[in-house]
Amino acid sequence: MSELDRRLNAFRPDLADSRLRGQIDAADFTPGRAGRVIAPVVNMQNAPRPDAGLDTQLLMGDEVMVFDEAEGFAWVQAKRDFYVGYVSDAALAAPADAATHVVAVPRSFVYREPDMKKGATSALSLGSRLTIVDASTVRGTDYAILESGEAVVANHVAPAGNVFPDFVSVAERLEWTPYLWGGTSAFGIDCSGLVQLSMRMAGRDVLRDTDMQEGSIGEPLDIGDDLAGLRRGDLVFWKGHVAIMTDERNTIHANGHTMTVSREPLADAVARIAYLYGKPTAFRRP
Repeated sequence: MSELDRRLNAFRPDLADSRLRGQIDAADFTPGRAGRVIAPVVNMQNAPRPDAGLDTQLLMGDEVMVFDEAEGFAWVQAKRDFYVGYVSDAALAAPADAATHVVAVPRSFVYREPDMKKGATSALSLGSRLTIVDASTVRGTDYAILESGEAVVANHVAPAGNVFPDFVSVAERLEWTPYLWGGTSAFGIDCSGLVQLSMRMAGRDVLRDTDMQEGSIGEPLDIGDDLAGLRRGDLVFWKGHVAIMTDERNTIHANGHTMTVSREPLADAVARIAYLYGKPTAFRRP
């Protein structure tokens, strides 16, 4: 049996990514084809059926490799974090020119035309990637015009190459966002999703799940039971959970206790979580 992580490698008994040839057994191999997400947020599930579990989410403009399509689902791998799963094929389109801008506020509306009084057609999360083709000003509000002719508020987007200098400040902007298992957007997010999206906006792509992040982000720290020596930006891991230090004593994390992104003293979090999941398993400095 292959020891490759199925979350990060596309393989099934009937079909596999051609890059895995020689590493796993499959009836057939395919190089896949490029695609991109055209829905505001799309769920990536662990099976091609509506009631399958939610593993993660992709945002508008995310690029994927498509390995198979059947019965309304596409089997894909995200280019940004390598995650593999099933998404609605209606949420995908062919590749396009590189996005010019990224949504730089927690949430923003897409308007039918450059006029906030004409109604919104959808809403976008922080991190969504867009192509802006024109600009317009209506009643003193500046709008950025999309290829579709729809519009977003200009000061809600930033050039695609812009990054936040501090990923913790991004996480802080997402305080009170509802907790959603598997969520990666400002509409609903989980603990490792908060780390991933915050770091993404600061120019650093990281892996998706807590165990992956614990094994790959930054350097390990030797922190004693007194929890001394931590600083802003350090990560605290438990089995299946991660929190971000906002200073030497306090955290921000998406958690099932408040069902939001919330702030909490680290000592309180350690004491509260201990009876369910034990003490922290690792501390890391990105």
